[in-house]
Amino acid sequence: MDGCVAILGVRGFGLPCARRLGRDHHLLIGDIDADVLKRAAETLTHEGYKVTAQRLDVADRESVNAFAKTAAGLGELKNMVLTAGLSPRMADAERILAVNMLGTIHVMDAFLPLATRGTVGVIIASNSAYFSRVPEHVERKLALDPPETLVEAVREVQGWDTGLGAYWLAKRCNQLRVEAAAFEWGKRGARIVSISPGVMTTPMVHFERGAGAPIDEAIDKTPAGRGGRAEDIAGAIEWLVSPQASFVTGSDLLIDGGMASAFRWSVQRTEDPQDRSRQAV
Repeated sequence: MDGCVAILGVRGFGLPCARRLGRDHHLLIGDIDADVLKRAAETLTHEGYKVTAQRLDVADRESVNAFAKTAAGLGELKNMVLTAGLSPRMADAERILAVNMLGTIHVMDAFLPLATRGTVGVIIASNSAYFSRVPEHVERKLALDPPETLVEAVREVQGWDTGLGAYWLAKRCNQLRVEAAAFEWGKRGARIVSISPGVMTTPMVHFERGAGAPIDEAIDKTPAGRGGRAEDIAGAIEWLVSPQASFVTGSDLLIDGGMASAFRWSVQRTEDPQDRSRQAV
């Protein structure tokens, strides 16, 4: 086995990414749900992968640091993929920001010292970030400010205190952090990128549908005519971490079946966290 591939979050995109990226490497997988993590480790081990599993809460800086320390002990870091996150109806705004925004920063900070020539970090953002209306001065804070002051900066944006608004802002922060971090990763010969999926047929989206989100309406009006599959994202990540993508860093790859284009150029509309009259109860 040559080096370590770290997958943070094994539900949704996590397991397909582990299978594609972990063929010749030691897999380190993490998830907040110990039972889900155990089942994923057993599945991958049964399929012939070399796996280490460690419980992980990305919102807890010490948990992330401990996970990165384990990764460092398994060999040179080849790839790091962060898929863990909460959808808009899974938690309140504060928790969504803690996991999706601050958690991403904890992960990027913890794994930067492990990055070396050829390392590629991948952060899962969301196409919802393309719909967020964030003032330029707030975007700069999202990109550069320390995590201790970020939540206060986010509170300047109307709608931040809704699940959907917090989700949009956190995912925009993910994109901006990747842009801002590319130079430091580049000094180590490493790359970092983000991917922004649209509506994907994952457990998270099924949860959102059950909680009242207009998932099927959005899919019906998507140019691709279907929801995305986890393999759509895993395949893109496999390319991004390959030598064929060696000139790609500090940027976001939008993979949403054309949904963002429909929102911009057709009658398609998304829920607006700044429109209080349309907020779900």
